[in-house]
Amino acid sequence: MPTLYLASGSPRRRELLAQIGVAFAPLATRIDETALPGEAPQHYVERLALGKAKAGLALLDGPGVVLGADTAVVLDGRILGKPAGEQEAVVTLLALGGREHQVFTAVAVTDGARVLAHCVCSQVRFRRISAAEAQAYWATGEPADKAGGYAIQGLGAVFVEGLVGSYSSVVGLPLCETSHLLAQLGIACWQ
Repeated sequence: MPTLYLASGSPRRRELLAQIGVAFAPLATRIDETALPGEAPQHYVERLALGKAKAGLALLDGPGVVLGADTAVVLDGRILGKPAGEQEAVVTLLALGGREHQVFTAVAVTDGARVLAHCVCSQVRFRRISAAEAQAYWATGEPADKAGGYAIQGLGAVFVEGLVGSYSSVVGLPLCETSHLLAQLGIACWQ
């Protein structure tokens, strides 16, 4: 079985792969994650996932399979990045409160000869959030490095009224689709 390399520094993606029994080696890749003017959220995450996978492949000395992924939280067609500070985090959480937003996660895998990719869009609905709650959540430290300023798998779960789609995709890696792509390149779950 080929070696899988994860071109991501995300601890959540590492945990998700481990959850389904996929052995992997981490790869540190850097690509420009700036959205292109007018770029649709789906195209944005697909481009970044492919870019990370290809950048990881370029680092290998021998054969292997590289997985890249990217997630974007989208409200009213606008990609919400990681908050720059408390004020931005609070404004973002208040905007998400009482509304539905989308979370796009793209995953790409390549062995050099083949490139396979898939994008999942999930709908997340938040309950209303007060400014005091948003500030208290920021004080926990959790939202600082999260797209959209929240973690559905953490303390931010208290804001989620509903989810239509893939929970693991909202966390950062759609496991059903990822396992299907990996199987096509000879990497099985539950190793």
